[in-house]
Amino acid sequence: MKNNHIKQSETILTGDRATGPLHLGHYVGSLKQRVELQSNHKQTILVADMQGLTDNANNPSIVSENILNVVADYLAVGIDPKLTTICLQSQLPALTELTMLYSNLVTIARLERNPTVKNEIHQKGFARSIPAGFLTYPISQAADITAFNATLIPVGDDQLPMIEQTNEIVRKINSLAKKRVLNECRPLLSKSSRLPSTDGKSKMSKSNGKPINLGSNEKEIRQAVRSMYTDPNHQSIDSPGRIAGNVVFTYLDTFHSDIAYVKQLKEHYQRGGLGDGYTKAILEECLQEFIRPIRKRRNELLRDKSFLIEVLKSGSKKSQIETKKVLLQVKDIFGLNILN
Repeated sequence: MKNNHIKQSETILTGDRATGPLHLGHYVGSLKQRVELQSNHKQTILVADMQGLTDNANNPSIVSENILNVVADYLAVGIDPKLTTICLQSQLPALTELTMLYSNLVTIARLERNPTVKNEIHQKGFARSIPAGFLTYPISQAADITAFNATLIPVGDDQLPMIEQTNEIVRKINSLAKKRVLNECRPLLSKSSRLPSTDGKSKMSKSNGKPINLGSNEKEIRQAVRSMYTDPNHQSIDSPGRIAGNVVFTYLDTFHSDIAYVKQLKEHYQRGGLGDGYTKAILEECLQEFIRPIRKRRNELLRDKSFLIEVLKSGSKKSQIETKKVLLQVKDIFGLNILN
């Protein structure tokens, strides 16, 4: 499954739930890659507002108030709507119909075996009170992917079970059709390891309350860096420190441009004589420099919300045409185009 080979021209689908602004973990895990891919491939980014409601239906403003935040984040890091189609999930009715059709091909037992879903159910404490929409969101993701007949899906390794489940559905559809109608897809994993949260306890995410957002101001960045987990046994400047698990060095490895300098810092820290305050100051300067232009561009974009809405409208209109074609093919397989 872990196939990172990219062909000359791929059809790429990726996206994010609109449940909050995007953060450095998103940038490392996917956004940077999307910017690199957009010039040579057909790329669509889906703002997944419908999927965002699967665990936020009782507080839908969490989704509605973040749709434009997510679009602004995309554009601020360099995603170009002239090269990448950006669309809104709820504006593509074909996705909902495909989800319903595919749901007849997937059992509840199969959904409950999905390790990603099982893990998220546990994390969110749903137990048996899990919303039906949340349990079935792998089917919705399969609808998203196949509606664009995507061949390459940039994902984290925790999402590999979703790719597997999508391809199971694709094979069932093609078997019913007795020919290839839909493409199987492959995952494209990030070249970078998953960025940890500032406390080092988990990956950086919206839900753990400790992300460094792409729009963070200088004070927020400073506070985040100062609170970062280092080596709890590094009690004094003179004592040797551990690099493994030290979040500050993980971020320096990811964001600092001078690899040789970071290597020297690590060696100095490990033999003693280098304090956590010093390394945090270096990291803070690095992150302030990295985020500053993104924040500036993001703020400019959010002051012109009509432009962001037009980007979504244009991308969604284009995607409606594309996804409807696939829907009609799938409905034909089920014999549901009798009135067409």
